[in-house]
Amino acid sequence: MTNLRKCIVGIRDSKLSKAQTNLLIKEAEKFDVIKKNIEFEVQTIKTSGDIHSDKRLDTLGGKGLFTREIEGKILDKAIDVGIHSMKDVPASDENPELKIICWMRRHDPSDAFISNSGKKLEQLPSGSIIGTSSVRRRAQILNFRQDLQIKLLRGNVDTRLLKLSHGQYDGIILSTAGLERIGQGHVITEVMDQNHFLPAACQGAVGVQSRTKDDLADFFEPINHLATQTECTAERNILKTINANCNSPISVYAKIKNDLIQIKCDFFDHNGTCLFRECLEGPAEQSLKLSLELGRKIIKQVGQKKINQLNVLDNDFNYTPQN
Repeated sequence: MTNLRKCIVGIRDSKLSKAQTNLLIKEAEKFDVIKKNIEFEVQTIKTSGDIHSDKRLDTLGGKGLFTREIEGKILDKAIDVGIHSMKDVPASDENPELKIICWMRRHDPSDAFISNSGKKLEQLPSGSIIGTSSVRRRAQILNFRQDLQIKLLRGNVDTRLLKLSHGQYDGIILSTAGLERIGQGHVITEVMDQNHFLPAACQGAVGVQSRTKDDLADFFEPINHLATQTECTAERNILKTINANCNSPISVYAKIKNDLIQIKCDFFDHNGTCLFRECLEGPAEQSLKLSLELGRKIIKQVGQKKINQLNVLDNDFNYTPQN
C-alpha cells in the first residue's frame, strides 16, 4: 500500500500535450520532495478547440478554447492540475480560484516554416499556398509577402504535416518548440527570423495550473524556471493591459540576459500593416513595470477602440492576392 499522494493531471488528448507532460513528470521525479510524496496519474480531456477541429478558432469564442474544459475539471476537483501550452491560456479574465504554480524552462519560441519544396518562405513562387490557423501569423505573412495565398489549416501536428505532404499547401507555419518536443524537428525548413515573425506571447512555454488554495505549488517549486516565469508574465501583462486575446494580431517576446529583460512587441492590422513596433529594456526585476509601460504605449499609438476591433477577424481567413 502506497502512502504517496495522488496528483491527477489533466491534459489535452494530443501527442504534443502528452510529450510535454512526460517531460514535466520526468523532470519532477528527479527531486525527492516530489518522488517521495507524489504519484502522478494522467487524464486526457477533450477541449473545445480539439472537438471543433474543422472550424476557425477565432469564430469559436476566442478565449480558452484549449484550456476551458481542463480548468473546469480543476475547479470541480476532478483533477488536481492542468498542464497547458501557455500561449493557449488567456491573459485576461483570469479566474482568481486558479493559478499557474510552475513554469517549465521555455523551449525555442520561434515559428517554424515547413515546405514541400525545401524552399524558404521568401523563396517560394508567387501564389504559393501557406497554411496556418493563427490570425497573428496570417498578418505577419501579409506583412512579409502579399503575393502568397493563405489557407486555413487546423488539426494536430501530424494532421497538418499530412495535409502538407498531400499537396494541399506549399508550406505551413508551426511552433519550433512543439515540433521538437514530439521529435519532428527534422522537418523544419527554416526557423523563422524574429524580425519578421516575432512569436506569440508565451510560445514555447508550458505551465502547471492548480487551484489557488491548493498546496501543490510547494512540491513543484524545485522545477519552476524563474526566468521563464518572469519573461512570460511580462508578455501576458502586455496582453492583459491592452485587452488582447488569443486571436489578436500581436507578437510579444521577452528575454532575460545578464539581469536585464528585453521586451519586443509587434502589432498588426489584418491586412498585414504593422501598427506598432517597439522594444524596451531594463532591469529584470522591473519586468512588470516595463510591460505595463509598453502596453500603455500600444494603447496610445494604436487606440483601444482599434485594438478591440482587431481582436476579431471579420473578413475571410483565407487570402488570395489581387492581380
